Amino acid sequence: MKIRTALAGLALSALATVGLLPMAGAAPAQEPGVGIDIIGGGFATDAPWAARLFTDGQEFCTAALIAPTYVLTAEHCLTQRPGTVKTFRIGSLDQTSGGVTATAVDFWVNSEADIGVVRIDRPVYTTYAELGGSGDVQVSDIVQVYGWGATCTDRPEIECQSQFLKVADLKVTKLNGADYKGGVAICAKRVDGIPAGGDSGGPMFAGNHIVGVASTSDRDKHTCYASVVHYRDWIYAVSGI
Repeated sequence: MKIRTALAGLALSALATVGLLPMAGAAPAQEPGVGIDIIGGGFATDAPWAARLFTDGQEFCTAALIAPTYVLTAEHCLTQRPGTVKTFRIGSLDQTSGGVTATAVDFWVNSEADIGVVRIDRPVYTTYAELGGSGDVQVSDIVQVYGWGATCTDRPEIECQSQFLKVADLKVTKLNGADYKGGVAICAKRVDGIPAGGDSGGPMFAGNHIVGVASTSDRDKHTCYASVVHYRDWIYAVSGI
């Protein structure tokens, strides 16, 4: 998952390559000798809406299909590497095979938050991720986050992207936190896992509803997701969803 603050200084690093910006002032956590996935958590077993985002064929971010031709992800996943061809593998738990592949033909990013909507070149018919609204998430709720991101903290994150979709539980700590752009975010702390580079743009689910999009993480205990609940009207304005 992605988090942003010292991004300028990381521009040439694998962290910048796979996204999920670090939280302000936080360095990636080091956990020598610990097996790390998502980081932590387990493998997802059912996610027909899941989408892996590639830029010029390289694994980059996570996303979610919210309608036949619309994908929800993070703003930084769409703008960090301008001029690249953005493609998705949708509906497969394995980022290397299966599902349906589609190409981005247009996208919109929110002016104040780390959230973006992509239109793809073909319809994908499956079970879509349902967007959350007011009341769907509260402080202290246990939520689930998904991504194909880094499973390590001891080497460049691009070297340890998960082949299979991961899922982890988090506990919501605030509904009015800040994402890397300063937009309204849902922040949470680790229960059995935490997002890392490559999980950026991935969904946070409260029950059956997406309530957030991965923006920042300290790779250890804390993360913030751009609030889908707060920006629900904007998503509707650009996509009709």
